[in-house]
Order: sequence, then C-alpha cells, then structure tokens
Amino acid sequence: MATVKVKIRPTAIPGMAGTVYYQIVHRRQVRQIATDIHLSVGEWDEGRERLVAEPGGESVRQYKVWGEVVLLKQIVRELEQLGEAYTADDVVARFSAKAEAARVLRFMREQIGRLEKADRFGTAKNYEKVLNSFSGFLGGVDLPFSALTERLVGDYNAYLLRRGMVRNSVSFYMRVLRAVYNKAVRRRLVDQAYPFREVYTGIDTTRKRAVSESVIMQLCGLSLPERSALALTRDIFIFSYCARGMAFVDIAYLRKENIQNGAICYSRHKTGQALTVKIEPGMRRIMERYASDSGVYVFPLLDGSDALGAYRQYRSALNAYNRLLKKLSRMLPGKSDLTSYVARHSWATAARNHHVPLSVISAGMGHASERTTQIYLATIDNSVIDAANQEIIKCLNDRVP
Repeated sequence: MATVKVKIRPTAIPGMAGTVYYQIVHRRQVRQIATDIHLSVGEWDEGRERLVAEPGGESVRQYKVWGEVVLLKQIVRELEQLGEAYTADDVVARFSAKAEAARVLRFMREQIGRLEKADRFGTAKNYEKVLNSFSGFLGGVDLPFSALTERLVGDYNAYLLRRGMVRNSVSFYMRVLRAVYNKAVRRRLVDQAYPFREVYTGIDTTRKRAVSESVIMQLCGLSLPERSALALTRDIFIFSYCARGMAFVDIAYLRKENIQNGAICYSRHKTGQALTVKIEPGMRRIMERYASDSGVYVFPLLDGSDALGAYRQYRSALNAYNRLLKKLSRMLPGKSDLTSYVARHSWATAARNHHVPLSVISAGMGHASERTTQIYLATIDNSVIDAANQEIIKCLNDRVP
C-alpha cells in the first residue's frame, strides 16, 4: 500500500521559508506534491509532521494539511479496493483531479450558481451569506471537504459566537454548511464523517411574537388614507391573519390564477407544501380592493418581470412592509410590535385559544417539515381547517374596511 508523509523542503537561501509537500511512496516509486504553504524551520515539527501549534489553537494551514492528507489516504484506499496494480503517479493524478473539485468554498459557489439558475434566490442568498462568513473564518483559504472535521466545525462555531451571534443564528450557519457538506458526500467528494455532531443545529424557542385578537380588531379599526402604502400594509397583515397565517412571501407571489372555486390554492415557497384556503368575506373584500391594479398578482407588490427581478421586488417589498408595520404599531394603543411574522404567530395563538387541536393548527399553517404534522396532513379533511379558520375570523368579516 502506498504511504503518505508530510515534509518540508528547505531552501538554500538563509531566512527564506521552506515549502510543505506531500511524499507518496509506492513500490519504491517516490512522488511529491507541493503545496502553497511556506514555513520557516521553526514553524515545522519534523517528528510529528505538522505545523508547530499556535497559542490560539490550530491554524487554517494545519487544517488544510490534515484535510489533504486525509484525501490522499482516501484515494490510496480506493485504489487498493479496486484490486488492480497502481503506481504513485496514479495517486498524484487522482489527487490533482479530485482536490480542486472537493474544495469547500469552490463547491459552495457552484451550488449558489445552480440555485440561482433554478430561481431559488432566497436559498442562494442564504448560501452566499454562509460562504462569505466561512471564507472570512478561513482567511480566504479554500480547504478540501476532508478538512471539515468536528474540530474545525467546533472552531467555526466558537468564531461565530465570539462575533456576538445568538445561538439560533449560529445554528442557521451550521445547518447551511451541513447541507453543503451532505451534498458533497452524495457527490462522493468526501466520506461521511458526521463533523456536525457536537454543534447545535436546532432552533431555540424565541420570544413570543403573537398579538391578541383585540389588537387585530384595533388594527382593523384604524382610519387610514385610502390606497395609501399604510392601508396596503394593514390590509396585507389582516389578509395574512385571515388566511391562516399565510407568509408574506406567499402573499407577494400569489397570482390571480391561484383563486379557484372560492378558495386560494397555492404552494408554500418555504416548503413546497400545497395548501387550499377557503376565501372568507373579509379576505374577499381585501382582494377585490386591489384587483384592478395588481396585474397577474393578487396584490400590487410584484409585476410580471423575470424571476430574478420578481425576487428583488419581493425583497424590497418585504423591507417596506416591515418598516410600515412599525409605523402602524405606533398608531395602536399599548405596546404592540407588528412584523411580517406576527400575523402568522397570532393566528396560531388565536387558534389555540379557541381550543383548535394542535394537529389542525399545524396542518392549517402548512408545517410540512414537521414529522407530526406530516402524519396528520394525510388524515385531516380541509373542511375541518376551513371551519376552524371561519370560527377564528368571523368577528372580523364585518369589520374589515
């Protein structure tokens, strides 16, 4: 079996850094692969074949060496398993072909490009955010996936926490990076080593975002200039609440063709879950108010431009929506804090207060990503959900302006 060693090639010029390289020996054939890591003699531990440890922990360069050695040993194992004769040159050739494709930052950029081509701009934006963060942590050094060990992931986790991120935000970054890693595993760019086992990838319970039904009634009663941006914001919020907490992204992209036989039939952008919502009188009045000036969409938030243009309009509309909701919050008595999430949370809370079973609430909100919800979705008739929604918003039907 071929052996892999890490060595440093010193220079004859005093004071100049040496170059770290990998030595592959097989059947008396010796080959070398140079790296772009240059070190002084004092930075290299020859006996342990590694960089001298730094006071603050392992350096990115050491992780790169470890990762590339793991990749070389993986290639040797693959060649051995073939049961055929191979040479040290074969190891070098496979490493050259695989090392570039198996690098984390390069692979993430490739995935972002694919997501954008598939019009999944929101997910692409999330990947880009994590790419920029992880690249900053690595100092721009592109590591092979084999360097993505529990130790490195733990260091990145600590790096995010030092930058003041809360646990849920850190978890988001870890989940995205884990998704990228798992894609690389499926592409056979790295063997599955489960490097995310020791970091938190869940979602902590956040502070309550719901407002009471009385606040919803107060919002309905606000006197606002007709066809103003504030009136549109209020109407979208009330519509979201009446439509079982429909997310703003789904409202923005809601097309007139989604209105069928007295119901709204749409698929959630976040999960792809297909939902049908019965149109109640208050919802219908809001929809009819904007029917003449909203083009192919139910609400005048987007136009019929290309997918990227529509996504940019959606992001701009979401920012404006949250900004105007803050203004509406100040117009209400008490200390209500309205955001784009509040209508959804408020409907769920109102449903619970009306003793609607949790399974019906989950189904009504389209929580397809939850295992329990998936079980109930197959058995709950949509009329049960519509009846629950009708009970929750019946007091609003005559109050919607």
